[in-house]
Formats: sequence, C-alpha cells, structure tokens
Amino acid sequence: MAAKPKPVIIAGVLAILVAAIAAYALYTYLRGQETKLSEAVATQRIVVAAVEIPMGTTINMTQVKTADWPKSNMPQGAFPASDQVIGRTSIQTFLAGEAITEPRLMPKEGPIGIMTYKIPEGHRAMTVAVDQVAGVAGFLNPGNIVDVVLTASPPGATQQISKIVLQNVPILAIGQIVEQKEGKPVVVPTVTVDITPEDSEKLAIASTQGRLQLVLRRLGDKEIAKTTGTTVSRVIGGVSGPPVKVASASGKVSKAPAAPVEQYTTIEIYRGDKKTSEKFKAQEIK
Repeated sequence: MAAKPKPVIIAGVLAILVAAIAAYALYTYLRGQETKLSEAVATQRIVVAAVEIPMGTTINMTQVKTADWPKSNMPQGAFPASDQVIGRTSIQTFLAGEAITEPRLMPKEGPIGIMTYKIPEGHRAMTVAVDQVAGVAGFLNPGNIVDVVLTASPPGATQQISKIVLQNVPILAIGQIVEQKEGKPVVVPTVTVDITPEDSEKLAIASTQGRLQLVLRRLGDKEIAKTTGTTVSRVIGGVSGPPVKVASASGKVSKAPAAPVEQYTTIEIYRGDKKTSEKFKAQEIK
C-alpha cells in the first residue's frame, strides 16, 4: 500500500484541530449561557408587603410575608426574615408585593418621629391653633388642602378686615394642645401645615394679629383666588329701615320715610387668647 502524501496528512491534522477548537468554543459558549440562565432564574426569599402599608405605619406580622425574589434584581437593604421588620415604622407607603427595605423604614436609633419624613424638600412644617369653627368643624384631615383667612384690625384702621393670606396649603397632621383661657384649661385643636419658609413668616405674623380660619378646598382645585379682602362696612353696607306709616289730622294714614335709625354693629376682637366685644355706629366704620 502506497504511503499518503505528506500534504494530505497535514491537512487532515489541521482539520481535526480546527474541529476540536470549534467544539470546545461551542461547549464554552453553551456553558456560559447556561450559567447566565441559571443566575437569571435564581431566587432568594425576602420580606415583602402582604398588603398596602401606608406611611407612618408600625408594621405587624399580618402585613408582611416572604416571597422568592430574583437574585439578579435584589433590592438594596432587603430583609430575609419577617421578624426583622416587625415593629419598624414605614416612612414611605409600601404597595402589596413590594420589597420591605431598610432605607424606607424609620431608623432604629431613637424615635425621630414620622413628621420629619412627610415634609417635602425645601419646605417646613408649622403648627397653628384653631377653634372648632376655624377648623371646618372637625372635617379637616391630613392630606386636605386649605386656604388661610385672617380677620384682624390693621394699624390705623377703624374696622376689621378679612383677607386670604395663604392659599393651597397642605395639611400634614391634626392634633390638640391645652391652653389657659379665663383661668381654665381648654383643649384647642391644632393643625400642622406644609409651607415654604417665606409663608411660615407670614403665618407666624398672621397668627398674632387676629383670628385665623381655614377654608377647605375641593379636591384637585389648585386655582389661585384673586381677592382684595373685605371689611364690615362692605358686608353690611346699604342697610336701611322700612317705611313708617304716619296718621294725619284727618285720620288718613299715609306712608312717610322712616326716621333715621342709629345702626350699630358688634365686632368680636381677638387679641391672642383674649376675646372682647365692641359696638360701633354704622357711620364710624364706613
């Protein structure tokens, strides 16, 4: 049998070598894809919200559960066990199925208070005392939007003026304090509002000048009302008495203009926590 030419042998060896390299490359690629697929579907059990958990809620065992979560998309600060989040307070709202994470819980070190987390960046929280009527008869709730109306006597004025001083003010919280009025402790409702630093200065001055009232806005109403304020004379101006029947010497009754009748207005004046009442003639307050 004749020996094969040397070029043929070399070509065969090269073909076997190329095939081996190609097979190894394909094997390596397939193993890499398999590893990626395994990593993509690999899961780990973490704590998630079983129901919606509103901001400021102290979490209990009925509100959370554990669920499988992809390792490739693991939230930072997730918890592996439910007992690690029981008793913690949420500083953001968790929707059902969301992972419970450390950055969205109140820190363990000391009671900072949930209010500080409700204040938007660049804003301030300010609390003012109101009465039941000024607080819209108890119908205000956190999340409502109100306007603030001040009724006061400006320097040099002969009558009080009522004016909207702040608009579109969100309410953060409702509470109460105890004040001394006429020597007796009285529970006074308070409203904590979200305002800018500039508006906090206005509200601080307004709260010392007269009576504050809160006007509840309709949900979604953001329009700025352009008002000039009003006074007592504008509200009750133009009041006149009815004509008076006058008997003549012949016994006939005729209508005559009514004699001028002095008109008085009683105005309640609030100075801090003190209330006084004063009477003014109509011509004095025009």
